Amino acid sequence: MAARLKVYNADESYDDLFAPEPSVRVRLSDLLPIVEMAHRRNFTWLKDFLEDEVAISDDLYDVLQNFSRVRPGA
Repeated sequence: MAARLKVYNADESYDDLFAPEPSVRVRLSDLLPIVEMAHRRNFTWLKDFLEDEVAISDDLYDVLQNFSRVRPGA
């Protein structure tokens, strides 16, 4: 089978060319405890994903934005 070539577009970054498309959907209630534990225990592998983007709903984004402005101790 012949290899498929991709023409490089100057608008794309190197990371965009090789970043896998998201293919798994996870509930936030399943994800948060795992991420929190890895963060609290300073697992090195978590740092590998700190630049990854996560898709969230518009309403969750609005709630998080408002919370970040009014949370206690901020």
